[in-house]
Amino acid sequence: MSKLNQETLKKAIHDINADRKKRGFVETVDLQVGIKDYDPQKDKRFAGSIKIPHVPRPKLRAIILGDQVHCDQAQAANIPFIDAEGLKKFNKDRKQMKKFFKPYAILLASESIIKQIPKLVGPALTKINKFPTAISPNENVVDKINEAMATIKFQLKKVLCLGVAVANLNMSEEEQRQNITLAINFLASLLKKNWNNIRTIHIKSTMGKSKRIFG
Repeated sequence: MSKLNQETLKKAIHDINADRKKRGFVETVDLQVGIKDYDPQKDKRFAGSIKIPHVPRPKLRAIILGDQVHCDQAQAANIPFIDAEGLKKFNKDRKQMKKFFKPYAILLASESIIKQIPKLVGPALTKINKFPTAISPNENVVDKINEAMATIKFQLKKVLCLGVAVANLNMSEEEQRQNITLAINFLASLLKKNWNNIRTIHIKSTMGKSKRIFG
């Protein structure tokens, strides 16, 4: 059962959008969540991903680590790609790979390439936090990228606060509300005591003031 008051949320979203100024970039709307009654040292650290209805950050860049079919699909869609031979040329050099993959927020790899990654590049992609998500042979790279761009991840680390981009100010207020509501309810489902583990929730645009919507 959601404890999020929709009228409070609607007002906060309206205020954020009303306060916006014309800028040279699209502001994202971030969810800021304070967690309570949780011990990251003792309690299981949760992690979970969910696809939300509207893409929060449409300008994220993606690259395909592909077999022939997926590389052809990527080329046809003007999406950056690299094949097994290209990966091999890095010669397992972590610095080179870090520099090459740095611009890309989304890495997707054909299943056949994923299996070869330890042999082709060693542990480097894991070490630079860029290990790709698998694409099965019957999946299309464009569809998979769209899915990845609409997927947000919650992961508790050592501190009891979470921040994740869930919307942007180019969306309608209703689209923002849908994304925020789904994201928060999903996060509550990951917690051992659900809503009882949530201290506060704020939403904030990139350049705006934060608005409390829970707690």
